[in-house]
Amino acid sequence: MNKSGFLLAAAAVALTAAALAGCKVSTAPDNGQAAEAAGPASSEWKSFVNSYIDTTFKAAPQFGAVSGRHEFDGKLPDWSQAGIDVEKMRLRGAIDAAGKFTDDKLGKTERFERDYLIAQARGALFWMDTADQPHTNPAYYANSLDPSVYVVVPYAPPPVRMKAYTAYLKAIPGAAQAIRANIRSPMPLSFVNYAKSAFGGYAEYYPGDGLKAFAGVGSDVEQADLKSASTEAAAAMKGLADWAESQRAGAGTNFALGAAKFQQMLHDTELVDTPIAELQRIGQADLKSNQDLLRAACGRFAAGATIPACVDKMNINKPAGGAVAAARLQLAELKQFVADKDIVTIPGTEEAKVEEAPPYNRQNFAYINIPGPYEKNLPSVYYIAPPDPTWTKAVQDGFVPGKADLLFTSAHEVWPGHFLNFLHANRSPFLFGRVFVGYAFAEGWAHYTEEMMRVKGVGGGTDETMIGQLSNALLRDCRFLSAIGMHSGTMTQDQSYTMFRDQCFQDEGNAKQQAARGTYDPAYLNYTMGKLMIRKLRDDWVATRGGEKAWKGFHDQFLSYGGPPIPLVRQQMLGGEAKAVF
Repeated sequence: MNKSGFLLAAAAVALTAAALAGCKVSTAPDNGQAAEAAGPASSEWKSFVNSYIDTTFKAAPQFGAVSGRHEFDGKLPDWSQAGIDVEKMRLRGAIDAAGKFTDDKLGKTERFERDYLIAQARGALFWMDTADQPHTNPAYYANSLDPSVYVVVPYAPPPVRMKAYTAYLKAIPGAAQAIRANIRSPMPLSFVNYAKSAFGGYAEYYPGDGLKAFAGVGSDVEQADLKSASTEAAAAMKGLADWAESQRAGAGTNFALGAAKFQQMLHDTELVDTPIAELQRIGQADLKSNQDLLRAACGRFAAGATIPACVDKMNINKPAGGAVAAARLQLAELKQFVADKDIVTIPGTEEAKVEEAPPYNRQNFAYINIPGPYEKNLPSVYYIAPPDPTWTKAVQDGFVPGKADLLFTSAHEVWPGHFLNFLHANRSPFLFGRVFVGYAFAEGWAHYTEEMMRVKGVGGGTDETMIGQLSNALLRDCRFLSAIGMHSGTMTQDQSYTMFRDQCFQDEGNAKQQAARGTYDPAYLNYTMGKLMIRKLRDDWVATRGGEKAWKGFHDQFLSYGGPPIPLVRQQMLGGEAKAVF
């Protein structure tokens, strides 16, 4: 079963279409907000927002580059202890300064944007300060080292991008030195494995595919400079990978945030104050609901078989030509289905390509890299990872999904999931929403669309298709429960693995990956948590607007806000407090 994620060019996560003729995105905020949004806005507030975005890009220049601000090309953050301290101070100062823009000084639209900005800054500060990820989690760094923007995003001619890529490579040795100085030992074993894989993948990529990408570009001198920088960067990353491996003997299981910090994470990053015990009950109920639907579908699809055997039967029907080739065909089918069923507006003419994932980023089965809000008419790339070659043949075969399973990964990543989300976000009337799209909004929307597309009849509404969707839903249910269990200290990584296998019917390879991911990505409960909040908001919103026939209006309205914490969207669409409702 598929493990998907995203590299959002418009979002920092601890973590990425032809238009219908004449269609436009509905961006008018509800509850009378549109009229106010059209009026004069506070120049002081606009200046503050622009300043916050600019200082964010200066602190995280790779985020600026992938957002399309190419004055930041080739640069990496200051990961020294002094640099980390300065960034914490900046975030605290921004939260305080934004709070001084009181309600009486701002219009309704600006109050929404203020709350959005404070939430984003508070979330970033949580990961840096409370969770202390710069000193504890190699994923904090590995996710920020991705050079795809220079290598595969055609924002400029190859000579320009090669120059930026060379500058990036020259910054790697210094970054590696800071990373090595910051990360404390002992690391959990899963962090050791992650660091070795991620940093080792970069070491392999730089002198390999990274160098090949610019073969023949520029002068001989520039080529020699690129080769030298690639060699030195690869050595620096190999040094980090080797250091990570050297930590294996002393590795432990010290990954848990603890219940109090986990609860704070929910509030600081997603404005969710629901007690984790209640969230666990909600997650178990969703798990049971999906298990019951799966049992019913399997009773028709594989009568008399066990649930694992039924899921295996669905997965035996492998995509012809491999997952990458099949996904390319599925995108056209999914896009046409969205248009035919009039599910949501498709703005713009952008399309998504499908490619094999590079070696440095194969922790996910699939993910999408999406050009940022300052770019225009550039392709997104939906990446699919091959199985780990060190696995047995049986495990590798199990890792490759069945056609029905892959269909919902393609829906999640592209139509109408992440890719469509960002087509809308990049056209949001809220500047802040174009730049910052949060974890629960993005992954919640993408996961929500899987279920919604199944309900609408994608794939012909067959039992095999339903089993493919439910296998993905169960995967996310087990993420939800694993995140809560492992980080509140009531579940071990081995117990998480067993749950993925026995309760969510995942193959061995994905179960191993998923249990490990939960240790270094405690927020991966956001897939199911976001889905449940969106589904509840939809049902509440359409209840007075005609029910299912109003789904398109809901989808367009929901996506118009960019990507704030979902409780803020609920407040905008229904009024009242910004709170999580499931």
